[in-house]
This record gives sequence, structure tokens and C-alpha cells, in this order.
Amino acid sequence: MAGSSSAVGPRPIGVLALQGDFREHLQVLQQLGETAIAVKTPGQLEHIAGLILPGGESSVIDKLSRLYGLAEPIKAAIAHGLPVYGTCAGLILLADTVLDAIPGQQSFGGLDIVVRRNAFGSQSESFETALSVPELGTTPVEAVFIRAPVVESIGPRARALATLDDGRIVAVEHGALMGTSFHPEITGDTRFHEYFVARVRASK
Repeated sequence: MAGSSSAVGPRPIGVLALQGDFREHLQVLQQLGETAIAVKTPGQLEHIAGLILPGGESSVIDKLSRLYGLAEPIKAAIAHGLPVYGTCAGLILLADTVLDAIPGQQSFGGLDIVVRRNAFGSQSESFETALSVPELGTTPVEAVFIRAPVVESIGPRARALATLDDGRIVAVEHGALMGTSFHPEITGDTRFHEYFVARVRASK
């Protein structure tokens, strides 16, 4: 159940709940049988096994995370190996370098990538497509892009999990971190979340 955790079970997976579609991620995790909590305070970070950074507005989430004292604890948790999955705005927040950011915008960093914010245009230019993701099986993943970022380049420590037909990278992983330009939490296909949960449970 969101907002609670078991006293005897594995540590819950957190979803950063400052802005954006965190509720959808919590629902997917619950659907998978995971204990999930909405993370709004630094203290809650100490009790989770993994963290999802949701879609939303990356500049707003950045500002709120600093306002509520979460930015530095999240950076420290990433540095100490906490598994983190960022979707859309969450991918931007994990990127080491952000292009087309608003003045003063910061990221938590950790993912050895360069990402471009709003790379596919406005919300009216949102689109869906089927992606081949070999790590998730042979059935394509239906991916929904909403004001999505794109990964312009990846460093030597990161690798691509999925690309569009034109070669642009839209899903990456790097150690305990992973990110997608799109929104698996709204399609009903839970394979990306299952992939992340497996990484979380294997990291204990």
C-alpha cells in the first residue's frame, strides 16, 4: 500500500512525489506486488531500496527538491549505489549533462549521458511507437513520448537499451541507474518496472 512499509519484508521502493505522475508509478509497483512509498522528505530516503523519478516538469522537480532539502540526499544516495529509474523528466534529472535547460536548472546527475530537454517538441507533438528492447524479450514495448527528452550521447560507462528507428537513444542504463525518455507507467506494460525491481532486489 502506498505510504506504508512492511516491518518484516524487504525495504520498499520509493517514488519521488514532489510533482508529476508519481501516482502512476506507485500503482504499477503495487500491481507488481511491491511495497511502494511516496518520497517527500530526506528521512524517507533512508528506508528505501530503490527510487523512481517520475515524469513531470524537470525544472520544477529540480527546484522543489532543493527547496525541500532532497536534492543533496538524493545525489548522495546515487553516489552510494541506490538503484534509481528516471522516466522522461526523471531521465533529465539523472543526466550528468542537460541541454536546453532553463537558467539555473540542475540535475542530480549520475547517468553518464548528455540529454536534451523537450527534444521532440511541445505536448501537441506527443507520439507513440513500438520499440525493440532486447533485455525485455522479443515483444516490442509500446512507448509513449510526451514532451520527451532524447539522449544525445552516452559516455563509456553507460549503454543504450533502446533506440528509435532513426538511431536516437531513448532508454539507457549505467550501473544501478536507468532511464527512459518515455512513460512505461501509463501503457499497462510493466516490463520496464519489472526490470528495475529485479535490479533493486539483486542489489541488496
